[in-house]
Amino acid sequence: MAITDLSAAKAQLNVTQAADDALITRLIDAAQAHLEGMLGYAIEERYADDPDGVPEPLVQAVLMLVGHWYENREASVVGVTAQPVPLGVCEIVADYRDWSWGEPDAAA
Repeated sequence: MAITDLSAAKAQLNVTQAADDALITRLIDAAQAHLEGMLGYAIEERYADDPDGVPEPLVQAVLMLVGHWYENREASVVGVTAQPVPLGVCEIVADYRDWSWGEPDAAA
C-alpha cells in the first residue's frame, strides 16, 4: 500500500481531470519503490508501529518524484539544461536512510 494517495498526488501536480489517474497511480507506486531502494527498507513496515506514522518528509519525497516523473516522462530531456533542485529527494532520504557506504570503525 502506498504512503500517499491519488488525491494528494493530483493536488501536488495541480491536476483536476481523471484522464491521468492510472498513470499517476503507477507513478506513486514507482516513486515509493524507488525511495525504498534509496532508504534500504520498506517504508510502511518500518513505521507500522510508529504512532506518528510515516514521516511527512518521506511522503513529500514520493510526491516530488511523482511530480518530476509526471512532467518528464522520458529518460532524457533535449534542449534544456537540467539542474538539481536544492533540498530535493536525495537530501530528504539522507535523513532517513538505513545504510551507509562503509562499515563502522571498530576502533572508534
